[in-house]
Amino acid sequence: MIQPRPQILYSCYFAASREGEQFVSEHILSYQLAGAIVTNDGDNAQTFGEGSLRLHKRNRLVKFSKQLPAQGQFKSVSVTLDQEALRRFSLEYGYHAEKHPAGAAIVELPLTPFYKSYFDSLQPYEQLAEPGNEALLALKVHEAIMLLLKSNPELKDVLFDFAEPGKLDLEAFMNRNFHFNVQLRRFAYLTGRSLATFKRDFEKIFHLPPSRWLQQRRLQEAHYLIKEKGKAPSEAYLEVGFEDLSHFSFAFKKMYGVAPSRI
Repeated sequence: MIQPRPQILYSCYFAASREGEQFVSEHILSYQLAGAIVTNDGDNAQTFGEGSLRLHKRNRLVKFSKQLPAQGQFKSVSVTLDQEALRRFSLEYGYHAEKHPAGAAIVELPLTPFYKSYFDSLQPYEQLAEPGNEALLALKVHEAIMLLLKSNPELKDVLFDFAEPGKLDLEAFMNRNFHFNVQLRRFAYLTGRSLATFKRDFEKIFHLPPSRWLQQRRLQEAHYLIKEKGKAPSEAYLEVGFEDLSHFSFAFKKMYGVAPSRI
């Protein structure tokens, strides 16, 4: 069974910098306590350092690299603004989205005294992820929504847009997002299609099954990064969406006749 994401989540480690990518299924308000995080949504690269505040929009793909400070730990705290909580808030206070803003997947917010006080108040909640504390956590999520609307009222159209992704230009979307390592069903959802329709539309456009096209496109991009940009294979394979270096090297040699390390 898939466990729900905690409403308030502290991220804290000191072993090494971390890279990865994720599909952001809910809006997330994050405050950077120490260290930095570099993000890329395919169109925008952003860096958020210590003391920065950001809102991750739902239904977006994001690559990230968490950077440790020179001394100490990487620390952040995140509040998930789930759809259920936002719908309840919308019904209680009469908020509705009037347009569907696009823009970057992550919005940087000014750290006002209100926001700072709010995140300081979350410190005692670090231990409240246990069963029985749901009501207290729900109050803090409700408070975060109220604070966002007071400090950044323009976010109303982001927070209360409950529409599912509409049918997008599949060719443009895939050429922009092929390097995200997500399942085909996720690509289908984000382009406003069922998995069966996604596969059918995909083959009409690209004349290849999605999995084969994705591998070829990722290998082409890796070849470019290694040959033209001087990237090491150990960097390139992650950047283009491969999970495993050995699988990447095997597929690369099969396509180009030479190991990526020999380019």
